[in-house]
Amino acid sequence: MRVRLNSIVVDDQEKALKFYTEVLGFVKKTDIPAGGARWITVVPSDEPDGPELVLEPSGYDFATTYRRALYEKGIPYTALASDDVQAEYERLKGRGVVFKSPPSAVPGFPAMATFDDTCGNYIMMYEIEKKAG
Repeated sequence: MRVRLNSIVVDDQEKALKFYTEVLGFVKKTDIPAGGARWITVVPSDEPDGPELVLEPSGYDFATTYRRALYEKGIPYTALASDDVQAEYERLKGRGVVFKSPPSAVPGFPAMATFDDTCGNYIMMYEIEKKAG
């Protein structure tokens, strides 16, 4: 078993698609009508067949309530991996991304930083442990 799809509830699918592709650098993989909304997925630009992030519409009251509660408490909705959090932080800051704080590392945990995705969520970015050799 493996993870191939992960969903994030967004307040505006078009705005989210623009942010995740034009700002973060993901690539749109799927965009088809689904009910009154769309089934939109994005993938890392260097992994076109990798895990997909579904940009779910905030169409149900319970989903909106959950997303807002996380945001109000400053809790990330999900986490994205980076090979170099500091470099990614600098790149994204240059593109106008708002971070809660600069990257930090706690003993026993990788470097991480949390940013606002402009679509009603905080997203944690964490550094992938580099393997020796």
